[in-house]
Amino acid sequence: MKQSRTLLADKRDSVISFGIVIIAFVLVQILILTGNISSSLKGQLVPICAYIIMAVSLNLTVGILGELSLGHAGFMSVGAFSGIVATTSLAEAIPFAPLRLAVAMVIGGLCAAVAGVIVGVPVLRLKGDYLAIVTLAFGEIIKNIVGVLYVGVDGKGLHFGLIEQGFTLEEGGKMIINGPMGVSGVTKISTFTSGFVLILVTLFILLNLIHSRTGRAIMSVRDNQIAAESIGISVTRYKLLAFVISAAFAGMAGTLYAMNFSTVTAAKFDFNTSILILVFVVLGGLGNIWGSIIAAALLTVLPELLRAVNDYRMLIYAILLIVMMIFNNSGIKTRLLEKRAARKASKEGV
Repeated sequence: MKQSRTLLADKRDSVISFGIVIIAFVLVQILILTGNISSSLKGQLVPICAYIIMAVSLNLTVGILGELSLGHAGFMSVGAFSGIVATTSLAEAIPFAPLRLAVAMVIGGLCAAVAGVIVGVPVLRLKGDYLAIVTLAFGEIIKNIVGVLYVGVDGKGLHFGLIEQGFTLEEGGKMIINGPMGVSGVTKISTFTSGFVLILVTLFILLNLIHSRTGRAIMSVRDNQIAAESIGISVTRYKLLAFVISAAFAGMAGTLYAMNFSTVTAAKFDFNTSILILVFVVLGGLGNIWGSIIAAALLTVLPELLRAVNDYRMLIYAILLIVMMIFNNSGIKTRLLEKRAARKASKEGV
């Protein structure tokens, strides 16, 4: 009976998560077709999709695994710049923009996953505040390395340089990443539809992972590492698995995000971005996937919606954040959930 209830709860959460995304996509498409959406809000659609993917993927590490990571923006930057390099290099080989974007997302995700392995192997041996501080440091290191990276392409292929250019391009060659100046002249190929598809893919993979045997093993590591080890669960393996998968989806979100702007610099992926994503996760509820979706979308759009009261915009935004945090972590929410459970139990008893 208990197992069947758990399966029903898992299915309900999955249906809610997919339902929210699909309904939102349909409503936005209706607003676009009828011309009832502002240009500024329309320009935020792709970043909202990227932030949703970032929040959902970080929830795998923070909510499901139970480890606090403050370097998620670093993996986003790896995916962003590797995706830009991929789309620029494959422009002639893959002229169809959606396919080129999909290939670039895969490459960005793989590069971010490799960075996740490099960071995760030494870092995940730490716990608590130490883990948070070290992931923050690694996130800043990744951002600074990207900030001094030079990449160009010509007839001989890709050329790389660190700190200084150190190479000369042939005639007709093109600089892709120009150190601290970042990337300019990016062909914007990200669309709201591509972001919607990537969200669905992210939800499908992560929800199936969470509700699988592997997901239960990850949650057992979160709840009690000693007990998990005693029944033969490899704590290091499952920690690293969750961390790398989370980093991979952050990289894919970074590619989606970067291909929506004509100019991209490493400064876009700093510590503040990591904190912003963590705020989405905490406000949506740790381990609550559909909560992360709502929080990421709402808090990204909210400053724009409050622009009508420009003088008090950030004050209202801060107050709403505090109210949401109090509600999410107070007894109010717990009592509401307990009342709902009691009503369901009484109906089943009848």
